[in-house]
Amino acid sequence: MSLSLPTPADVLAAAQLLKGVVHHTPVLRSTTIDRLFGGELYFKCENLQRTGSFKFRGAYCALAQFDARQRDKGVLAYSSGNHAQAIALAARQHDIPALIVMPDDAALTKLEATRGYGAQVVTYQRGTEDRNTISQRLAAERGMSIVPPSDHPQIIAGHGTAALELLQEVPKLDYLFVPTGGGALLAGSLLAVQAAGSGCEVFGVEPEAADHARQSLKAGHIVTIAHPRTIADAAQSPALAPLAFEIIRKAAPQLLTASDAQMLQALRFLAQRMKLVVEPTGALAFAGARDGGVALHGKRVGILVSGGNVDLSRYARFISD
Repeated sequence: MSLSLPTPADVLAAAQLLKGVVHHTPVLRSTTIDRLFGGELYFKCENLQRTGSFKFRGAYCALAQFDARQRDKGVLAYSSGNHAQAIALAARQHDIPALIVMPDDAALTKLEATRGYGAQVVTYQRGTEDRNTISQRLAAERGMSIVPPSDHPQIIAGHGTAALELLQEVPKLDYLFVPTGGGALLAGSLLAVQAAGSGCEVFGVEPEAADHARQSLKAGHIVTIAHPRTIADAAQSPALAPLAFEIIRKAAPQLLTASDAQMLQALRFLAQRMKLVVEPTGALAFAGARDGGVALHGKRVGILVSGGNVDLSRYARFISD
């Protein structure tokens, strides 16, 4: 597999590949939210995407590039849940065996869904075991190809199609807020803005406890935060992926953070006002727009709602606390 940086043209190619494969997810609005912020907010609802998150976009694109030997030997991925489910379903559609390495404290719904899509799951202890070491050993033993959550050109290009759809449906956005963990969605969104010829300003939003992207841009190199603790489990990556970092570094978007409390407030707001069930990471971009100090008055604002995979018991605690 090529590890060259993806380009805006790759995002456009990915969009063609994904036609009829992914859901063209809805863009929703709320008059209450618009009135509160004095702007026009457009929510791209990837919580309604196949497998419950934007991750299916990149996973399908990555596996579509497999040659005959790779298809025969299978794919290995490591993930806390959303990438796991996406690879599992994409592998089933491509008739490729899949093995997924997941932390044993992953959300039960994500573990069950990954197995339900037909993948074999191997669990590990997040605090004491290294998923990369486990994945490398298993891949070598079985001859499988590893597809990481973020550090892959087709993953980045595929993820960028979510923003591309939004920009094509809602032209002349002023701002675009993107949740940020490993950085593939932010990197893909930055490429999508170029592909669409848009002049909108992009804001990456990280969990306050996992602000490695902001630290990395400031330092000029990738900064790692070991085992960041945040309710945004889909954005608990310890560092930006190298490919994503290069794209983000060149574009130099503004980076904001949101606390767990702010994510919960945003999650509840989306449930109450828009009847949207989202996971904490799915509310991350809205939390950044809502509490990040950016003036939204008079602006057309895009919000990427990245996912909705959350245990119902956990969700009930989120909305009732």
